[in-house]
Amino acid sequence: MARVLFTSCPAYGHVLPTLPLIRAAQRAGHDVRIATGPELVGPLTARGLDVHAVGPAWAEIWSAHERAWADPGTPVQQKMMDGVVALFGTPALARLTDLIAMAQAWRPDLVVHEVLETAAPLLCRQLDVPGVVHGIGPMFPSYPELIDPAGAAIGEPGLWAQLSTERALDLCPPSLQPDGPPPWPGALPLRPSAGEPGPVPPEVADVLAGDRPVAYFTLGTVKNAAGADLATGLAALAEYDGVVVATTGRRLAPGELGPVPDNAVVAEFVPQAAVLERADLLVSHSGSGTMLGGLVHGVPQVALPRGTDQPQNAALLARAGAGVVVAPEDYAVPTIRAAVTEVTGDPAFRAAARRIRDEIAAMPDADAVWAGLGA
Repeated sequence: MARVLFTSCPAYGHVLPTLPLIRAAQRAGHDVRIATGPELVGPLTARGLDVHAVGPAWAEIWSAHERAWADPGTPVQQKMMDGVVALFGTPALARLTDLIAMAQAWRPDLVVHEVLETAAPLLCRQLDVPGVVHGIGPMFPSYPELIDPAGAAIGEPGLWAQLSTERALDLCPPSLQPDGPPPWPGALPLRPSAGEPGPVPPEVADVLAGDRPVAYFTLGTVKNAAGADLATGLAALAEYDGVVVATTGRRLAPGELGPVPDNAVVAEFVPQAAVLERADLLVSHSGSGTMLGGLVHGVPQVALPRGTDQPQNAALLARAGAGVVVAPEDYAVPTIRAAVTEVTGDPAFRAAARRIRDEIAAMPDADAVWAGLGA
């Protein structure tokens, strides 16, 4: 039995993609521990996992990122770099301190970490243990351009050089592979998941048990601060010939969303696996986990990218023929409605989504990949 540490930035979209491999390590009989931000300890502990809080909370990290973008006099390129450091540089040093303290009593034999958890390779170097980098979506050639200067900004100029030598696991099926040189040329394919099951609100369960078409609408859990954007998306779907299941990803203030169309059911959170296996259409921010989760079930999509890697994800989706993109500057009821009409009216989008579904099904599952790691 080995001690296996999984580490992640404290964001759902970073930690949830690692759950299949976490479960595989548990099934293989290893002593598995998860380390991430404090606000995710409760939700992950509720899944029966051994979870430990390290580093700052996501709200604190995101506030620093927003401040980096706030100064109108700072050049955009500098804002981008400052934002990367705020998200994936400075917080990593705080997590590293906590991880080192943890290792005094529980020293891991292997560290598996999501691709932007930059504390992990520093921990591996200090403990002299192997690390495995786990993708959370498409592995873009730009990763070195992000991680190299972020490492330099926190006093770790060799961060990318070390990270690039780790074994890597790639969740991206062939049709969604980005153009350009892969950051980890020898990355092993790992089948992505639509997520784990969990309790579904009764009103959503009733929809899923019915026989009407279902559209799932979400703007994720990070860049979804504007209730008006959620309301716009719901208004665009008011004419959808079926039922809309919408998730806000956060608790809304009373009246923030305004009137909800008659064909929509709104919840703060629903396990996406439950909705996507039943969905006929996915309208989302095109975050990696949501986009790939929809494709696991062959669901055609309307992508409403908000920022971070979402525009790149959406572009890959459209290139593969499995969806239509509504750019941020075009986010409005008429354009979203037109995109929904296009995707639902042309069977080619569903055919492309199902082709990618079949590619995903052919990828090695978590148990096979874990066995191949030789842990």
